[in-house]
Amino acid sequence: MRFVRQWLLALGIPRLALAVGLLILSVSAGPSFFQSPVYSVDSHLLESLHKQIPAALGSVLLIVYQLSGAHVTAVLVLAVLCFMALKRFWSELICVMVGTSGILVIVDGILKPWFDRDRPDEKLLALGGPSFPSGHAAGSVVFYFMSCTLLAAHYPQLRRPMFVISSLWIALVWLSTLYCRAHWPTDILAGSAVGYLWLSFCMSGFTVWKKH
Repeated sequence: MRFVRQWLLALGIPRLALAVGLLILSVSAGPSFFQSPVYSVDSHLLESLHKQIPAALGSVLLIVYQLSGAHVTAVLVLAVLCFMALKRFWSELICVMVGTSGILVIVDGILKPWFDRDRPDEKLLALGGPSFPSGHAAGSVVFYFMSCTLLAAHYPQLRRPMFVISSLWIALVWLSTLYCRAHWPTDILAGSAVGYLWLSFCMSGFTVWKKH
């Protein structure tokens, strides 16, 4: 119980309130949440985005989306885990394993089947499965920011470049999912919120665990 209490204290009231609020909204809203006007706003934002992005940048975003897919990301996760194992960062390795596997269960195993939202029409790539929330958005927040935070504790001189590069890459990933019509804008917002909360839970637990 003391560990749980310290964990919740490390998490903080604002993030706890956000987690409870999202949980209540998820349970009460369900698939009906995506009726008008949410659908109208999403459609308008998606169409406006496509009109603003030139074809040359669009070609780059298509590549970014493919590079941010499950297979390439799995290789990156494995590389980080191998590096941590070689350096004997065992607690950090466990944290990354829990974080990356946990966000997959939360998004793909719980939230997507519950909301069961269709993806946008006229997708630029062959995609299947529900749309909400975005696994790309949630997973990128958890993996890249968690890896940066844990590694920066050992290599503080690399903190700034790691976070800058990761932030730019995550922004490109989010933009690519919208350009490819893989997700609606609200999918990205929800995915990033879920990823942020799960990242906060994991890092708070990691902090308390290290103290003990």
